[in-house]
Amino acid sequence: MSVTSDEMKKPTDLTFRRYKDGDDAPLPWQKKIFQASYTHKCPEYVLSTPPCQGSCPAGEDIRGYLDIVRGVDKPKAGMTWQEYAFRRLTEANPFPSVMGRVCPAPCESGCNRNQVEDKVGINSVEHFIGEYAIQNKLAFAKPEKQTGKKVAIVGGGPAGLSCAYQLALKGHSCTIFDEHEKLGGMMRYGIPGFRTPREVLDAEIQRILDLGVEAKLGVRIGRDIGMEQLKKDYDAVFMGLGAQGGRPLPVPGAEAPNCVTAMAFLRAFNDGRLRHVGNRVVVIGGGDTSIDVATVARRLGAITQVHEKDRPEFVIQGAMAHDVASVSARQGAEVVLISRATIDKMNANKHEIDEALAEGIEIRGGVTPVSVVVGPDGRATALRVAELETVGGKQVVKEGTEFDIEADLVVAAIGQAVDFTGLEEFDNGQGLMSADKNYQVPGKKGVFVGGDVLRPHLLTTAIGHGAIAAEGIERFLQGEELERRPKIDVHYFDLVRQMAERGTEFVAPQEPIRGTDSSNVGLHNFENRSDKYIIPSTDLFLGHFTFTPRHQRNMVQLTAEQALGNFEERLEALSEQEVVAEAKRCMSCGLCFECDNCVIYCPQTAVKKTPKSQSTMGRYVYTEYDLCIGCHICADVCPTGYIQMGMGE
Repeated sequence: MSVTSDEMKKPTDLTFRRYKDGDDAPLPWQKKIFQASYTHKCPEYVLSTPPCQGSCPAGEDIRGYLDIVRGVDKPKAGMTWQEYAFRRLTEANPFPSVMGRVCPAPCESGCNRNQVEDKVGINSVEHFIGEYAIQNKLAFAKPEKQTGKKVAIVGGGPAGLSCAYQLALKGHSCTIFDEHEKLGGMMRYGIPGFRTPREVLDAEIQRILDLGVEAKLGVRIGRDIGMEQLKKDYDAVFMGLGAQGGRPLPVPGAEAPNCVTAMAFLRAFNDGRLRHVGNRVVVIGGGDTSIDVATVARRLGAITQVHEKDRPEFVIQGAMAHDVASVSARQGAEVVLISRATIDKMNANKHEIDEALAEGIEIRGGVTPVSVVVGPDGRATALRVAELETVGGKQVVKEGTEFDIEADLVVAAIGQAVDFTGLEEFDNGQGLMSADKNYQVPGKKGVFVGGDVLRPHLLTTAIGHGAIAAEGIERFLQGEELERRPKIDVHYFDLVRQMAERGTEFVAPQEPIRGTDSSNVGLHNFENRSDKYIIPSTDLFLGHFTFTPRHQRNMVQLTAEQALGNFEERLEALSEQEVVAEAKRCMSCGLCFECDNCVIYCPQTAVKKTPKSQSTMGRYVYTEYDLCIGCHICADVCPTGYIQMGMGE
């Protein structure tokens, strides 16, 4: 069963049970039947991808750094576990502190622990690790030598920065071209500072620049520098344009000057130009961006005396800025957010919706804009909406349900758009760019792409795009063929690295790693299936895990009055003790975490501990097959599903 944190009240009710009271139907036992004299069903050790990693758009080795935090995978002498975890995490994602705050954490939705009581707070662990790295000024290790290859990165958002980071680690010279005054893209211009503190963002960007990455700001490719010139000056190009344009509201009257897009609204706010809004603001959306707009509007509020030049649309759509002195006489703004989806089905994070409601923002679900009501001066005075109903599987306007919501400012958060000015050759006809599995642009050898220009999605998704594109660029620069990407394209446990770090002698195997029961190749009867198999909860022995409440970060609660003018961060990090305890809730799906169940329960004493001189993480036990009778008990009691009965198949 899966429960919410609010329901976690009776541990005895929530501990996993394979069978419920009254279950009496027989189960098929054919697969369990064996002949001890010749059975081929003996244990093998199979590495699988856990669903958290399979769900992470950036491909983080989540299980890996959680095992470090919990103390199972220990760092080498002279390194703290915090730094060791940081090094492992940032192999995939150079922004742990930012993403630990704003990523909606699809990894947690996929967590197998949900079948026991509640997900592991992966995001909160990432947050802590990122904060430790900033506070202790951890830097990325520079490559030992430079390759002499040059790569142009178009766009300094999460995709471009991620790509530049990965390429710089490989020794390539990277130059980022961005038309803004600062790097960060949507992390800076699309998300308010009370969700991503600018000192945190700046610190994580600087860490990348310290690798030798060059940034040329205020430069637009296609206007200041032509694409042909760029390809001539650099060995490869990565296109991380982003999608920082907003989609206008597609209803009559939306051309009114005080009807603006969410991207323009947030850009004006994050630039520091927008200091107040009107008395009544209506936001159209339902995703996280619409929540950001609504909470910003609530915080900015209105001022008591509005002059013509103070109207927010002039600031949002132009270069002028509000006078700081004029915001002293501030009052709350009425903010209404409307969504086609009902509140329970909105795409925005549930806790963000709850916070918005607590701050006095009204949310109306199940309605859609019909038109913008325009006054004699051409400005919008209200948004006309109507209720929706489902007819023939489609949502349609319900007749006779139209009503008006008064508005001084209407903000549409209904999607993003890419500005292809000067780069029209890359528009695939749908307002985006196309790419193959390696994120190379079809028909344009040496030009790669990633981020929102490819598919508007999460910041974490853009980071993953940049990393995969960097691998493609690396092979392209080496003159290698771009291979097909693995089915499950994430970072995962590396047994060879573990053995090298521990100084364990072994014969370097050919990929894929498959051990035997007699040779020292990787691991005794080990198989790595991480590139093609995500282990489900049904492969785990969930009865091993007892009820353990989740340690949740504190979110500062604000009332409608307290939210006004409050731009302080609301999310507080867990303490070190809490982070370690939370990491210990991880079930290490698909990888041994040294619980000893298989050793304890084997009736033949066939499962034994690997001698310490040969032992590493993931190489903790082995099977003596002369004693094994194939009884399956070791696999049945393996909490993580690492032991599977498949030898010989």
